[in-house]
Amino acid sequence: MNINVYQKQSTDGKQAELLFIGYYENSEPKGECFKELDAHLEGQLSSLLKEDAGIGKKKTVTVVPLFNKAPHKKVVFVGLGKVEKATIKGLNQAIGAAVKQADKLGLATAAVCLESFTHDTYTSNEVAHALTESIVLASHTFENYKTDKKDTKGLEEVSILVCSEDVEEVEAGVQTGLAFAKGTCLARDLVNTPGNLMTPTKLAEQAVNIAETYGMEYSILEREEMEKLGMGALLAVAQGSAQPPKMIVLKYQGKETWDDVLAFVGKGLTFDTGGISLKPAASMHEMKMDMGGSAAVLGAMEVIGQLKPECNILAVIPSSENMPGSKALKPGDVITSLSGKTIEVRNTDAEGRLILADGITYAKQLGANYIVDLATLTGAIIIALGHTTTGAVTNDEDFMIDVLESSHEAGELVWRLPNFDEYLELVKSSDVADLNNAPGRPAGSITAGLFLGEFAEDTPWVHLDIAGTAWTGKSSELSQQGGTGVMVRTLSVLADRHAEKK
Repeated sequence: MNINVYQKQSTDGKQAELLFIGYYENSEPKGECFKELDAHLEGQLSSLLKEDAGIGKKKTVTVVPLFNKAPHKKVVFVGLGKVEKATIKGLNQAIGAAVKQADKLGLATAAVCLESFTHDTYTSNEVAHALTESIVLASHTFENYKTDKKDTKGLEEVSILVCSEDVEEVEAGVQTGLAFAKGTCLARDLVNTPGNLMTPTKLAEQAVNIAETYGMEYSILEREEMEKLGMGALLAVAQGSAQPPKMIVLKYQGKETWDDVLAFVGKGLTFDTGGISLKPAASMHEMKMDMGGSAAVLGAMEVIGQLKPECNILAVIPSSENMPGSKALKPGDVITSLSGKTIEVRNTDAEGRLILADGITYAKQLGANYIVDLATLTGAIIIALGHTTTGAVTNDEDFMIDVLESSHEAGELVWRLPNFDEYLELVKSSDVADLNNAPGRPAGSITAGLFLGEFAEDTPWVHLDIAGTAWTGKSSELSQQGGTGVMVRTLSVLADRHAEKK
């Protein structure tokens, strides 16, 4: 999809089949686009809005045919709700709903009257970012493997019409929105790819492609190198699979010196059977999404590569499969992690925290000063927070606030869980090792997070459990069924905030 900015001079400026106009309840649409078109139609649009009060309700999409009486075939009124309750997230959802509806019309070109979507609390840059990001995310589809492809024609070219002098600000917002959307769509595609086509080796290839595209340093550790370094936790999970494990590292250096490093550590479990502690068969096919943490990290590195913030970012992805082979890890086994800490394996389906333990330790060895780990870690987080909110555990209040503010700006919901010492005692409940990888169902998301905190130690760290948010069973305004690409935008905002602070 091509998205371009045009400074609109007249109704005859940039023509398109569709014209999107934002409409707040009980108020005339802002901007010259509506006024000119309404005058051209002798006030018929104004009359329609007065007669139908429901057109402005949040996420309501109203398509009005113009019957060849105007430069556009149809006007799409996008309901933005009450002015006093307006948010950027609401704007995202509203334009997403409109784009989904527009795609059903089979028209290729659209224009967006930017001023009609503005609000006193938004900058033109923010509105352009939100519009662009939402248009791309709502239009994105995963190319499946069916041989009988349906020829679905959607929007191909979108023009952002600007009537003010803020063209440069709008263009900058469009470029940021495109970058955020591209990174999120990449993460979705990675998550949606079947496990036989998205192995640790294939995941590493994706990482190398990003690094080479944007001039980042990278390294891919193979099994032999991991053995020499002592990555016993990752290797233990991988030993039941015929697929070789990978420790994937990307370095983006936006400063002259490699210091003040913000690290993203993503769980790259490309398929999870549960190992010897086998999962139920009914929904096991969805476990191709268990590398959602790594997908979010790679999506964020895609965004960072495009926008080039002035900060240092380290991406570390421990990757393997979890299979019940003859060499597989067994319940009751004791393994030694890269940190030297020993772990009793009570449940082989609690494998994500094992590979992340070595990933977090390795990130520290590579100079990480701040760590965010992301993982589809526990089913317990779905019981606690459902499929709308990501759970968080931390050891540092200031860093946690930074992550929460980033998630709010990105429009992604995060909720902090407690980290009381009583929960940590459960993690240390093994009689034969330093740590117990599965101390029981109560507070399962908290104990899983605190297990990882034992490897972050004193390094400021936030754990994000995306088991409930990385995958959706139904489509929404901004996504289809399947991978959501969650946390790509939060990480990207966090990187930008990190650059601004230094």
